[in-house]
Amino acid sequence: MNRVRRFSSTRIIVNPLAGAGKTAKKWPQIMRLLKSIGLRFDFDVTDAPGHATELAESAARKGYELVVSVGGDGTINEVVNGLYRAGSLKDVTLGIISTGVGADYIRTIGAARHFFEACHRLANPRQLTVDLGVAEYQNGGQAAKRLFVNFAGLGFDAEIVRATTLKFKALGSTPSYLMGLLTTCLLYKPKQVSVIVDGQSEERRVWTILMNNGKYGGGGMLAAPDADPADGLLDVVIIGNLSKPDLLLSLPRVYKGTHLSHPKVTVKRVSEISIQSRQPMFLQADGELLGQAPARFYMLPAALNLVI
Repeated sequence: MNRVRRFSSTRIIVNPLAGAGKTAKKWPQIMRLLKSIGLRFDFDVTDAPGHATELAESAARKGYELVVSVGGDGTINEVVNGLYRAGSLKDVTLGIISTGVGADYIRTIGAARHFFEACHRLANPRQLTVDLGVAEYQNGGQAAKRLFVNFAGLGFDAEIVRATTLKFKALGSTPSYLMGLLTTCLLYKPKQVSVIVDGQSEERRVWTILMNNGKYGGGGMLAAPDADPADGLLDVVIIGNLSKPDLLLSLPRVYKGTHLSHPKVTVKRVSEISIQSRQPMFLQADGELLGQAPARFYMLPAALNLVI
Protein backbone atom coordinates (compact mmCIF):
# COMPACT_ATOMS: atom_id res chain seq x y z
CA MET A 1 0.00 0.00 0.00
CA ASN A 2 1.59 3.25 -1.15
CA ARG A 3 0.88 6.95 -0.86
CA VAL A 4 -0.85 8.17 -4.01
CA ARG A 5 -1.07 11.50 -5.74
CA ARG A 6 -3.55 14.21 -4.95
CA PHE A 7 -6.59 13.95 -7.21
CA SER A 8 -7.41 16.88 -9.44
CA SER A 9 -11.15 16.08 -9.57
CA THR A 10 -13.45 14.29 -7.15
CA ARG A 11 -17.09 13.24 -7.50
CA ILE A 12 -19.00 11.98 -4.46
CA ILE A 13 -22.06 9.75 -4.84
CA VAL A 14 -24.37 9.70 -1.83
CA ASN A 15 -27.04 7.07 -1.19
CA PRO A 16 -29.37 8.75 1.36
CA LEU A 17 -31.24 5.49 2.05
CA ALA A 18 -28.11 3.58 3.11
CA GLY A 19 -27.83 2.66 6.76
CA ALA A 20 -31.61 2.32 7.10
CA GLY A 21 -31.99 5.94 5.96
CA LYS A 22 -29.45 7.40 8.39
CA THR A 23 -27.08 8.47 5.61
CA ALA A 24 -29.45 11.30 4.70
CA LYS A 25 -28.92 12.74 8.19
CA LYS A 26 -25.16 12.16 8.16
CA TRP A 27 -24.46 13.67 4.74
CA PRO A 28 -24.62 17.36 5.81
CA GLN A 29 -22.04 16.60 8.52
CA ILE A 30 -19.86 14.69 6.07
CA MET A 31 -20.06 17.50 3.51
CA ARG A 32 -19.05 20.14 6.07
CA LEU A 33 -16.17 17.97 7.27
CA LEU A 34 -14.85 17.36 3.75
CA LYS A 35 -14.92 21.08 3.03
CA SER A 36 -13.20 21.87 6.32
CA ILE A 37 -10.25 19.61 5.45
CA GLY A 38 -9.85 21.31 2.08
CA LEU A 39 -11.25 18.64 -0.26
CA ARG A 40 -12.72 20.14 -3.43
CA PHE A 41 -15.50 17.99 -4.86
CA ASP A 42 -18.79 17.77 -6.70
CA PHE A 43 -21.53 15.45 -5.52
CA ASP A 44 -24.70 13.66 -6.54
CA VAL A 45 -27.47 12.15 -4.40
CA THR A 46 -29.15 8.96 -5.60
CA ASP A 47 -32.93 8.80 -5.87
CA ALA A 48 -33.59 5.15 -6.77
CA PRO A 49 -31.96 1.70 -6.82
CA GLY A 50 -29.41 1.56 -9.64
CA HIS A 51 -28.98 5.32 -9.78
CA ALA A 52 -25.48 5.16 -8.25
CA THR A 53 -24.40 3.01 -11.19
CA GLU A 54 -25.61 5.64 -13.66
CA LEU A 55 -23.96 8.45 -11.71
CA ALA A 56 -20.64 6.62 -11.43
CA GLU A 57 -20.62 5.85 -15.14
CA SER A 58 -21.31 9.51 -15.90
CA ALA A 59 -18.59 10.69 -13.51
CA ALA A 60 -16.04 8.38 -15.11
CA ARG A 61 -16.94 9.51 -18.62
CA LYS A 62 -16.57 13.14 -17.53
CA GLY A 63 -13.01 12.43 -16.43
CA TYR A 64 -13.23 12.51 -12.64
CA GLU A 65 -10.14 10.89 -11.16
CA LEU A 66 -11.62 10.00 -7.76
CA VAL A 67 -15.18 8.75 -7.25
CA VAL A 68 -16.29 8.36 -3.62
CA SER A 69 -19.14 6.11 -2.48
CA VAL A 70 -21.11 7.32 0.55
CA GLY A 71 -23.36 4.48 1.65
CA GLY A 72 -23.14 0.76 2.28
CA ASP A 73 -21.84 -2.30 0.48
CA GLY A 74 -24.70 -2.10 -2.01
CA THR A 75 -23.73 1.47 -2.90
CA ILE A 76 -20.10 0.43 -3.40
CA ASN A 77 -21.32 -2.35 -5.68
CA GLU A 78 -23.39 0.04 -7.79
CA VAL A 79 -20.56 2.57 -8.10
CA VAL A 80 -18.05 -0.10 -9.13
CA ASN A 81 -20.45 -1.42 -11.77
CA GLY A 82 -20.84 2.11 -13.11
CA LEU A 83 -17.07 2.52 -13.41
CA TYR A 84 -16.95 -0.84 -15.18
CA ARG A 85 -19.64 0.21 -17.66
CA ALA A 86 -17.60 3.30 -18.48
CA GLY A 87 -14.52 1.16 -19.09
CA SER A 88 -12.70 3.15 -16.42
CA LEU A 89 -11.77 0.68 -13.68
CA LYS A 90 -8.07 1.37 -14.27
CA ASP A 91 -8.47 5.13 -14.80
CA VAL A 92 -10.67 6.04 -11.82
CA THR A 93 -9.88 5.45 -8.15
CA LEU A 94 -12.64 4.58 -5.69
CA GLY A 95 -12.95 6.14 -2.25
CA ILE A 96 -15.30 4.82 0.43
CA ILE A 97 -17.14 6.62 3.21
CA SER A 98 -19.10 3.81 4.84
CA THR A 99 -22.51 4.67 6.29
CA GLY A 100 -24.31 1.39 5.58
CA VAL A 101 -25.88 -1.24 7.78
CA GLY A 102 -23.46 -4.15 7.43
CA ALA A 103 -20.10 -2.56 6.55
CA ASP A 104 -18.73 -6.01 5.76
CA TYR A 105 -16.42 -5.13 2.86
CA ILE A 106 -14.53 -2.41 4.69
CA ARG A 107 -13.69 -4.86 7.49
CA THR A 108 -11.60 -6.85 5.02
CA ILE A 109 -9.85 -4.00 3.22
CA GLY A 110 -9.12 -1.95 6.33
CA ALA A 111 -11.15 1.12 5.40
CA ALA A 112 -12.31 3.45 8.16
CA ARG A 113 -15.45 2.39 10.01
CA HIS A 114 -16.52 5.92 11.02
CA PHE A 115 -17.14 8.69 8.52
CA PHE A 116 -14.98 11.17 10.46
CA GLU A 117 -11.85 9.07 9.95
CA ALA A 118 -12.84 8.13 6.38
CA CYS A 119 -13.07 11.81 5.43
CA HIS A 120 -9.63 12.59 6.86
CA ARG A 121 -8.13 9.64 5.00
CA LEU A 122 -9.36 11.13 1.72
CA ALA A 123 -7.19 14.16 2.46
CA ASN A 124 -4.13 11.91 2.85
CA PRO A 125 -4.97 8.94 0.64
CA ARG A 126 -3.22 5.61 0.43
CA GLN A 127 -3.84 3.14 -2.37
CA LEU A 128 -4.88 -0.50 -2.34
CA THR A 129 -5.42 -2.59 -5.49
CA VAL A 130 -8.00 -5.38 -5.20
CA ASP A 131 -9.72 -8.05 -7.25
CA LEU A 132 -13.35 -7.97 -8.33
CA GLY A 133 -15.75 -10.86 -8.75
CA VAL A 134 -18.01 -11.32 -11.77
CA ALA A 135 -21.41 -13.02 -11.68
CA GLU A 136 -23.13 -14.17 -14.86
CA TYR A 137 -26.71 -15.29 -14.21
CA GLN A 138 -30.33 -15.29 -15.34
CA ASN A 139 -32.70 -12.39 -14.76
CA GLY A 140 -36.23 -12.61 -16.13
CA GLY A 141 -35.15 -15.30 -18.56
CA GLN A 142 -32.32 -13.15 -19.94
CA ALA A 143 -28.57 -13.51 -19.43
CA ALA A 144 -27.16 -10.82 -17.13
CA LYS A 145 -23.78 -9.87 -15.70
CA ARG A 146 -22.71 -7.93 -12.63
CA LEU A 147 -19.50 -7.29 -10.72
CA PHE A 148 -19.26 -7.73 -6.97
CA VAL A 149 -16.67 -6.43 -4.52
CA ASN A 150 -17.26 -8.58 -1.46
CA PHE A 151 -19.28 -11.75 -2.02
CA ALA A 152 -22.12 -13.40 -3.89
CA GLY A 153 -24.45 -16.10 -2.65
CA LEU A 154 -26.85 -18.61 -4.18
CA GLY A 155 -29.72 -20.26 -2.34
CA PHE A 156 -30.48 -19.85 1.36
CA ASP A 157 -28.16 -16.85 1.59
CA ALA A 158 -30.05 -14.96 -1.11
CA GLU A 159 -33.38 -15.83 0.50
CA ILE A 160 -32.10 -14.31 3.75
CA VAL A 161 -31.14 -11.15 1.87
CA ARG A 162 -34.65 -10.94 0.45
CA ALA A 163 -36.25 -11.28 3.88
CA THR A 164 -33.75 -8.90 5.48
CA THR A 165 -34.21 -6.23 2.82
CA LEU A 166 -37.98 -6.39 2.58
CA LYS A 167 -38.88 -6.86 6.24
CA PHE A 168 -36.15 -6.24 8.78
CA LYS A 169 -33.43 -3.86 7.53
CA ALA A 170 -34.52 -1.05 9.84
CA LEU A 171 -33.53 -3.19 12.84
CA GLY A 172 -29.80 -2.76 12.11
CA SER A 173 -27.14 -5.07 10.71
CA THR A 174 -26.95 -8.10 13.00
CA PRO A 175 -30.58 -8.14 14.25
CA SER A 176 -31.96 -7.77 10.73
CA TYR A 177 -29.77 -10.60 9.44
CA LEU A 178 -30.75 -12.90 12.32
CA MET A 179 -34.45 -12.21 11.81
CA GLY A 180 -34.09 -12.83 8.09
CA LEU A 181 -32.25 -16.07 8.79
CA LEU A 182 -34.80 -17.36 11.29
CA THR A 183 -37.82 -16.65 9.10
CA THR A 184 -36.13 -18.11 6.02
CA CYS A 185 -35.09 -21.21 7.94
CA LEU A 186 -38.74 -22.02 8.62
CA LEU A 187 -39.65 -22.11 4.92
CA TYR A 188 -36.54 -22.81 2.85
CA LYS A 189 -35.46 -26.27 1.71
CA PRO A 190 -31.99 -27.28 0.41
CA LYS A 191 -31.56 -27.44 -3.38
CA GLN A 192 -30.03 -30.09 -5.64
CA VAL A 193 -27.21 -28.47 -7.63
CA SER A 194 -24.37 -29.22 -10.02
CA VAL A 195 -21.12 -27.50 -9.09
CA ILE A 196 -18.61 -27.29 -11.94
CA VAL A 197 -14.96 -26.43 -11.22
CA ASP A 198 -12.15 -26.92 -13.73
CA GLY A 199 -14.42 -28.97 -15.97
CA GLN A 200 -15.36 -31.38 -13.17
CA SER A 201 -19.03 -31.57 -12.16
CA GLU A 202 -20.20 -32.55 -8.69
CA GLU A 203 -23.84 -33.22 -7.76
CA ARG A 204 -24.92 -32.37 -4.25
CA ARG A 205 -27.74 -31.03 -2.11
CA VAL A 206 -26.94 -27.68 -0.51
CA TRP A 207 -28.39 -24.91 1.60
CA THR A 208 -26.20 -22.21 0.11
CA ILE A 209 -23.05 -21.53 -1.89
CA LEU A 210 -21.03 -18.39 -1.11
CA MET A 211 -18.46 -16.94 -3.52
CA ASN A 212 -16.21 -14.81 -1.30
CA ASN A 213 -13.75 -12.12 -2.31
CA GLY A 214 -13.84 -10.62 1.20
CA LYS A 215 -13.90 -12.27 4.59
CA TYR A 216 -17.17 -10.99 6.08
CA GLY A 217 -20.87 -11.04 5.26
CA GLY A 218 -24.25 -10.75 6.94
CA GLY A 219 -23.25 -7.89 9.22
CA GLY A 220 -20.06 -9.26 10.73
CA MET A 221 -20.15 -12.99 10.04
CA LEU A 222 -16.66 -14.30 9.31
CA ALA A 223 -17.86 -16.38 6.39
CA ALA A 224 -14.47 -16.89 4.68
CA PRO A 225 -11.67 -16.33 7.21
CA ASP A 226 -8.86 -16.94 4.71
CA ALA A 227 -10.25 -14.90 1.80
CA ASP A 228 -7.84 -12.36 0.33
CA PRO A 229 -9.30 -9.72 -2.02
CA ALA A 230 -5.96 -9.44 -3.81
CA ASP A 231 -5.05 -13.09 -4.49
CA GLY A 232 -7.01 -13.61 -7.72
CA LEU A 233 -9.17 -16.37 -6.21
CA LEU A 234 -12.66 -16.83 -4.83
CA ASP A 235 -13.07 -18.65 -1.53
CA VAL A 236 -16.19 -20.71 -2.22
CA VAL A 237 -18.01 -21.91 0.90
CA ILE A 238 -20.59 -24.66 0.32
CA ILE A 239 -23.00 -25.46 3.14
CA GLY A 240 -24.35 -28.92 2.48
CA ASN A 241 -27.50 -30.74 3.53
CA LEU A 242 -27.55 -29.94 7.26
CA SER A 243 -30.67 -30.47 9.33
CA LYS A 244 -32.40 -27.24 10.32
CA PRO A 245 -31.53 -27.67 14.02
CA ASP A 246 -27.88 -28.26 13.09
CA LEU A 247 -27.92 -25.19 10.87
CA LEU A 248 -29.23 -22.99 13.68
CA LEU A 249 -26.86 -24.46 16.26
CA SER A 250 -23.93 -23.82 13.92
CA LEU A 251 -24.82 -20.17 13.41
CA PRO A 252 -22.71 -18.74 16.28
CA ARG A 253 -19.66 -20.47 14.79
CA VAL A 254 -19.93 -18.36 11.63
CA TYR A 255 -19.22 -15.19 13.63
CA LYS A 256 -15.95 -16.74 14.79
CA GLY A 257 -15.09 -18.38 11.46
CA THR A 258 -15.04 -21.85 13.01
CA HIS A 259 -17.91 -23.19 10.89
CA LEU A 260 -15.47 -24.41 8.24
CA SER A 261 -14.60 -27.43 10.37
CA HIS A 262 -18.17 -28.75 10.14
CA PRO A 263 -18.19 -32.01 8.13
CA LYS A 264 -20.94 -30.72 5.82
CA VAL A 265 -19.21 -27.44 5.04
CA THR A 266 -16.78 -27.41 2.10
CA VAL A 267 -14.32 -24.72 1.03
CA LYS A 268 -12.90 -24.45 -2.49
CA ARG A 269 -10.41 -21.82 -3.65
CA VAL A 270 -11.08 -21.23 -7.35
CA SER A 271 -10.72 -18.66 -10.10
CA GLU A 272 -13.98 -19.80 -11.74
CA ILE A 273 -17.06 -21.81 -10.76
CA SER A 274 -20.39 -22.60 -12.44
CA ILE A 275 -23.55 -23.68 -10.62
CA GLN A 276 -26.70 -25.19 -12.06
CA SER A 277 -29.86 -25.97 -10.10
CA ARG A 278 -32.83 -28.18 -10.82
CA GLN A 279 -35.07 -25.83 -8.81
CA PRO A 280 -35.33 -22.04 -8.69
CA MET A 281 -32.32 -20.71 -6.77
CA PHE A 282 -31.94 -17.00 -6.14
CA LEU A 283 -28.70 -15.00 -6.30
CA GLN A 284 -27.48 -12.01 -4.30
CA ALA A 285 -24.27 -10.03 -4.63
CA ASP A 286 -23.01 -7.59 -1.99
CA GLY A 287 -26.40 -7.81 -0.30
CA GLU A 288 -28.45 -6.99 -3.40
CA LEU A 289 -30.84 -9.46 -5.04
CA LEU A 290 -29.92 -10.00 -8.71
CA GLY A 291 -31.53 -13.03 -10.33
CA GLN A 292 -31.29 -16.81 -10.45
CA ALA A 293 -29.14 -19.80 -11.35
CA PRO A 294 -27.67 -21.10 -13.58
CA ALA A 295 -24.76 -18.86 -12.74
CA ARG A 296 -21.05 -18.55 -13.40
CA PHE A 297 -18.57 -16.73 -11.20
CA TYR A 298 -14.99 -15.70 -11.91
CA MET A 299 -12.37 -13.14 -10.94
CA LEU A 300 -10.97 -9.94 -12.43
CA PRO A 301 -7.54 -9.84 -10.73
CA ALA A 302 -6.13 -6.49 -9.60
CA ALA A 303 -9.07 -4.73 -11.22
CA LEU A 304 -9.85 -1.86 -8.84
CA ASN A 305 -7.79 0.87 -7.19
CA LEU A 306 -9.06 2.02 -3.80
CA VAL A 307 -8.03 4.77 -1.44
CA ILE A 308 -8.49 3.83 2.19
